[in-house]
Amino acid sequence: MNHRFASPAAVATALAAMLATAPVLAADYVQAPGSTLAFASKYDGEVFAGTFPGFTTTLSFDPDDLSGARLDVVIPLAGARSGNDERDSTLQGADFFDVARFAQAHYSATTFRALGDGRYAADGTLELRGVSKPVTLTFTWAPGAQPVLTGKATVKRLDFGVGGGDWADTGTIPNETAVSTRVVFKAK
Repeated sequence: MNHRFASPAAVATALAAMLATAPVLAADYVQAPGSTLAFASKYDGEVFAGTFPGFTTTLSFDPDDLSGARLDVVIPLAGARSGNDERDSTLQGADFFDVARFAQAHYSATTFRALGDGRYAADGTLELRGVSKPVTLTFTWAPGAQPVLTGKATVKRLDFGVGGGDWADTGTIPNETAVSTRVVFKAK
């Protein structure tokens, strides 16, 4: 009898060789419940903080191969909450986020760097109020069934025209706004 089929052992060996040489692709993730995006600044020397509920994040990430990493964040600006109704209304107005004209901000990154000690940097672009500028997000990555990205960035508000007019005085409101995030992910 002439068998044209390989033995199970030969098939297993061939599959193992193929898998060993196949490129490792970045894992694709979407944001899961429990994620937060926050900001902090000062007004007349008093620190205030707020959040952007409703933001959405997608990520392709493999810490062993950063070349295929991609991060995309959409931030609805009308939802900004700082715990003060008057301040929230001002943030939504024309001098700050101008939500009537610019409903959302968008951050995207395609260049990632390993910083050592489990830290990474995403060199991306923030589009806010129709202006696009580079912003770097530094973060840690906790792998697992629901990986967590914990990061921070500094945004120079005046670069985007946020807080113009009477609000442009950096003695009243600093130019630098601290942004922090904790994004819980699930596989796409």
